[in-house]
Amino acid sequence: MSLYLCVDCGGTKTAAVICDAAGAIVGRGFGGPSNITYLTPEAFISSVKEAVSDALKASSASSISLPPVEQESPFAAAWFGISGADSPAAIAKISSPLSTLLGIPIGPKLAIANDTHLLAAPVRMHSDVTSAVAVIAGTGSIAVGFREVDGKIEELGRVGGWGWVLGDEGGGYDVGRETLRQIFLEHDKASVTGKAIPQSILIDRVLERFGVQNIMEILTGVYQPDPSPTAIIAPGEEKANHNLPREKRISSLSPLVFEAAFEHRDSFALDILKSSAAHLTAQIAILLGTGARLVTPSESVISFGGSLVGVEEYRNLIVDELSQRGHVFKRVVFVDDVAAVGARGLATASSL
Repeated sequence: MSLYLCVDCGGTKTAAVICDAAGAIVGRGFGGPSNITYLTPEAFISSVKEAVSDALKASSASSISLPPVEQESPFAAAWFGISGADSPAAIAKISSPLSTLLGIPIGPKLAIANDTHLLAAPVRMHSDVTSAVAVIAGTGSIAVGFREVDGKIEELGRVGGWGWVLGDEGGGYDVGRETLRQIFLEHDKASVTGKAIPQSILIDRVLERFGVQNIMEILTGVYQPDPSPTAIIAPGEEKANHNLPREKRISSLSPLVFEAAFEHRDSFALDILKSSAAHLTAQIAILLGTGARLVTPSESVISFGGSLVGVEEYRNLIVDELSQRGHVFKRVVFVDDVAAVGARGLATASSL
């Protein structure tokens, strides 16, 4: 039985989907984070192995272990969309370990690319578009332009994907950072004007998250050193603020912002999301226009993926901001199951 594997590797989790030759999903699995910018090859492979092994257990190949020992690979082909796979050197670093893990030789049957490539699939699904912009906004963010040429999807250019230190505009880290910046700004303005800090559910929630009463005390929690890799963490304390690395302390604030903005209609929180959406929109706009390597929105699809843009109201903030800049896309889609789309695409391509 020919099986087709697609693995979506992100900053928060790894999702693996296995399809049969007819495109029917026969297995799913999940693992830990797998952004290769931040992980060693060993940690990356560990997350991938966990996800793919779980998917195999649900399939007809449940008896096969990874890597295959004295067995042929259960996979006819595999496609990896990997967050952080932004250079040939980055891809080369994990190509051999992936080949060994799956028993697939390095070559056309083992496709490895940035995770945005999985989002370019909609350009093949709609006859009225010839190009696409893939936008990921989850823990991090990136935008990439694509064009279909002779049946193949060609990358035109990309903006972002620089990681939390330098970028991630519109992603979870950016939302959390913007939240803290605006809270501190309101505190400083109040110290000058004597006016009260605006009432906000979000500010209250952030104070609770850091376990403090005073806004300036938040800084201690933000800049507290990362926990030691050998630290023993008590059960149930894994997500406690002091047990998280610094970037996660900040990115983990984004759910609080979304809840305050869209469930409680907190204007302070909504303004923060509008600001982060504008940050990402400015990057997307760099890819748009009429040049040889630019995407013309009126002839294109914008394809969203990632947990933050999975929230329709946030996605609409980005689309509305693009429209205000004069960029109206022919189609707007959200791909909520990227690994499944990729696995089905592999199966379909193999049957042609």
